[in-house]
Amino acid sequence: MQRRKFLQMSSLGASGWIINPTFNLRNKTVTKPLVITTWETGIAANEAAWRILSADGRALDAVEKGVMVTEDSINCCVGLGANPDRDGIVTLDASIMDEYGNGGAVAGLERIKHPISVARKVMENTPHVLLVGAGAQEFAVQQGFPLEPQKLSEDAEAEYKKWLKTSQYNPVINVENGRAKAGGESAFAPMKLSNGAWNHDTIGMLAIDVKGNLSGSCTTSGMAFKVRGRVGDSPCIGAGLYVDNEIGAAVSTGLGEEVIKTAGTFLTVEFMRQGYPPEAACKAAVERVIKRNSVDKAKTIQVAYIALNKNGQTGAYAIQKGFNYAVYSNDRKNELVSSKTAF
Repeated sequence: MQRRKFLQMSSLGASGWIINPTFNLRNKTVTKPLVITTWETGIAANEAAWRILSADGRALDAVEKGVMVTEDSINCCVGLGANPDRDGIVTLDASIMDEYGNGGAVAGLERIKHPISVARKVMENTPHVLLVGAGAQEFAVQQGFPLEPQKLSEDAEAEYKKWLKTSQYNPVINVENGRAKAGGESAFAPMKLSNGAWNHDTIGMLAIDVKGNLSGSCTTSGMAFKVRGRVGDSPCIGAGLYVDNEIGAAVSTGLGEEVIKTAGTFLTVEFMRQGYPPEAACKAAVERVIKRNSVDKAKTIQVAYIALNKNGQTGAYAIQKGFNYAVYSNDRKNELVSSKTAF
């Protein structure tokens, strides 16, 4: 009964956005340029993206260069400094989309520092969208990317050794707001920055440039200590990232399997096509995840979306408390915002 009541209330709330939307895409008032990025690590990434956008650069260049800052960070759960899979190997996934609806992605990529840049090469230099594993690495080397040493960072090695003591696959889903779920402390928890803030294993970025064009990027090391070969939502166009230059763009973070099963970012953009503001679109997509699970199960997972529409309006929504995102524009100087949540 509780689940039925929740879904009925959610349905009523969503329909209210359709009946009385707060914007429409014919509105000629556009906020541009603008960049929006998941998590607190988005602050530094936004700085790099903004340097391009504020110089009248292309949104695609901004979303690539922005997340490269995070990939460069050796103390972050994104990039080669991240926690490995259960075999002790770091594998990276990334995707990118431009204003023409083109997309490129890589998955299970090893020993390459910037998977987002390889994803762009896939988009621009091949007829394909997604390259994986050894083939992705071979392509990267052919494109001039150097192979980095196969060596865990100091932090990742320490976390991996702790995990090996039990080898239990028990992710702490909602550490973002300091509330570890059932199972207590775990090596699955993200590492902390020197200022005590959590780092996260995915960064997604969306931007609109001075010409009003949209692009997006998403890069990740995936779940720590995952099954060898596991791929989440981040490199999957329509799940981890989706861009429609006529309507808007969305990116996801959280439990990738749930995002994939609901085609989450494509769904979010389609809600915006129906007239939903970005926040309402993200909320409706999150509610789709909750709907396909029991409420009790949904309370044990985290999925979050950020969205940007053609008018330069932004929004976000998450299942659990603790998700935040960074917005940078002429009016919003790299502002960190806490997302609204279902629970």
